[in-house]
Amino acid sequence: MAQLCHAVAPAAVWSVVKADGYGHGAVAVSRAALGAGAAGLAVALVEEAVALRRAGIDAPLLVLSEAPAHQHDDVLRWELRPVVYSPAGIEALARRARPGRSVPVHLKIDTGMHRVGARPVDAVALAEQVVDAPGLELQGVMTHLAVADEPDDPYTDQQLDAFEAVLDALRATAIDPPLVHAANSAGGLAHPRARYSLVRAGIATYGIAPGPSVRSHAAALQPALTLRARVSFVKRVAAGARISYGLRHQFERDATVATVPLGYADGVPRRLSSVGGEVLIGGRRRPITGVVTMDQLMVDCGDDAVAVGDEVVLLGVQGDDRVTADEWAERLGTIAYEITCGIGARVPRVHVGGSDQAGR
Repeated sequence: MAQLCHAVAPAAVWSVVKADGYGHGAVAVSRAALGAGAAGLAVALVEEAVALRRAGIDAPLLVLSEAPAHQHDDVLRWELRPVVYSPAGIEALARRARPGRSVPVHLKIDTGMHRVGARPVDAVALAEQVVDAPGLELQGVMTHLAVADEPDDPYTDQQLDAFEAVLDALRATAIDPPLVHAANSAGGLAHPRARYSLVRAGIATYGIAPGPSVRSHAAALQPALTLRARVSFVKRVAAGARISYGLRHQFERDATVATVPLGYADGVPRRLSSVGGEVLIGGRRRPITGVVTMDQLMVDCGDDAVAVGDEVVLLGVQGDDRVTADEWAERLGTIAYEITCGIGARVPRVHVGGSDQAGR
């Protein structure tokens, strides 16, 4: 986090801890991020924010999507900072606001992501609706970047041009919110222009590069998570034997096979073995063999000695080697976000010394 704060300064860092901290454990991540310099936090859902408040997190908490009206009481009770982008959403929130206690609202503008957000042409009217509503305060204006992880794509500058046109239009009507933000992790690292008041750091909070094209900008970051288990069973199989559901893998030679008590219910993709997935045992890479099952996977250890209880590192460092979420993602044709978010709830999160480790 210190590296990230330094990289985007003087902009502040607000850490995105939605989806249980991208699978790392939201409460512990929030405390670690705030302790290391984050100025605020962001989540996707009101429920996620309430869970953090109940855990004693009292930092600024931004809810990134417009909350449904039935959750506005929780927004007020827990002093959250809601994002709005529709007349109906603003009106509903204003109806629940309490006299003498302003709700700090952030107005989201869709500059080209086309997921959620107001049209730029509607920005001034919506901002005026917030400003004119008793009990609401326009604290921020924001947008979201679609291809910031592809630094050579001109679309990011086009989005920022559109966003700055909105800011100019607001200032022309004497509306100048104190917080302006556009950058996600990739935007903050690779696009200095996008930093504004603060950077909403998602995957970079966890020490993972936002994408292959921005790895050079994230070189100082180190993954916080280790996913590990221990060998639960060892058996010797003969050449010609087949293994796991579908019997899709056949051994060409005698081999020692270690069973590991993690499966696709725990976030190890079922097809990882078919795309060359490996784990670390005894400081060496070993191939996952056969289809990953719901609760277990098998590892081909060749003729090496392996015992029940030996440590297995699925993600992280063992000896001189490392397996990363990026590696899994590249093999599977996805992104590291999906890998860490996919780690199942039954895998205990053990937070040690400010780093985040998951294992069983």
